[in-house]
Amino acid sequence: MAETIYLDNNATTKVAPEVLEEMMPFLRDRYGNPSSIHRFGGLVRSHIDRAREQVAALLGAHPDEITFTGCGSESDNLAIQGFYRRHGSATNIVTSMVEHPAVRSLCRFLRDHDGVELTEINVDHEGLLREDEFSRAKIGPHTLVTLMWANNETGVLFPIKKLAETVKAAGGFFHTDAVQAVGKVPINCAGDPVDMLALAGHKLHAPKGVGALYIRKGVKISPLIIGGHQENGLRAGTENVAAIVGLGKACAMAQACFMEEATRVKNMRDRLERALLTSCRDAKRNGHEGLRLPNTCNISFEFIEGEAILLLLDEKNIAASSGSACTTGSLEPSHVMRAMGLPYTLAHSSTRFSLSRYTTEAEIDAVVRALPPIIERLREISPYSNPAGPQ
Repeated sequence: MAETIYLDNNATTKVAPEVLEEMMPFLRDRYGNPSSIHRFGGLVRSHIDRAREQVAALLGAHPDEITFTGCGSESDNLAIQGFYRRHGSATNIVTSMVEHPAVRSLCRFLRDHDGVELTEINVDHEGLLREDEFSRAKIGPHTLVTLMWANNETGVLFPIKKLAETVKAAGGFFHTDAVQAVGKVPINCAGDPVDMLALAGHKLHAPKGVGALYIRKGVKISPLIIGGHQENGLRAGTENVAAIVGLGKACAMAQACFMEEATRVKNMRDRLERALLTSCRDAKRNGHEGLRLPNTCNISFEFIEGEAILLLLDEKNIAASSGSACTTGSLEPSHVMRAMGLPYTLAHSSTRFSLSRYTTEAEIDAVVRALPPIIERLREISPYSNPAGPQ
């Protein structure tokens, strides 16, 4: 079988070989419990501490502000539910219409089951937050504003620093789901007034099953998992040491490779996008051209089913995505495309290509050759673009 051309890095990334190598001793010989008092456990604890420093360095934070979790969704839940448990029925939440389900579904659950007041801000046709709506939102001492740093489907960036400054000036608290942004765009928690920030290891070449939550010193939330003293009492349970060590190494590598993400990967993304928009009829980029992640390209091919595009790409060993991985299997267009106001014939065909530092120029060339004939083949049999049917 031919090697897969993998352009679905916003869903998950390849574990970097250096990360795997860093993890292996903790899956073999260094198996001590980091909470144990003996030196065998203490050695393991020292590596968790080092990983915490590496994550903090990438975020411009202090190591004491990093809490390790099991994934990005858990980090989001710890931030949002932890805030709600701390502030109780007085809590109100402000979020957007295009958040990841880890945030969107949770906020709606708290509204429907606990009566939390919820405000959802719209986006415009380019996926940018409607700041006029945001300026009218009710924000006070018991308000949690939770807005994603970068959209997982379009890559569109929200002006997090500006939004957070507005929230802090009004006395509220600010959380951001930065799962897609960490390692791809500059983040400086020391300079940006963000109270909490969620990340996931498997989005930046660490393993699945590990994440982290930045919590600014002085911000108080309640734990979700209660029991032991681990993670400053915010997440009971023996730490997943190997994965945490892997996350630390991945963050150190992301810091070192940051300019590559911002230049080489972006240039490949732009070349892919230009070629597809030029060679495929009725193709449209989804999301703002400039204000987005350097690795993400989302294109709609009007009158065609996105699932059909992915299946034919898969036959050529090309992996891409339609919407987010967390909504795969749904027959409806993604909530992000709907919120942007795309007509059904465009929204249903949205296809996401997300690159990484391991993507090559040859792989981009292969996709540019493979996709236009697929689009033409599907358009010929589409009842929307050809009402009379295939000739």
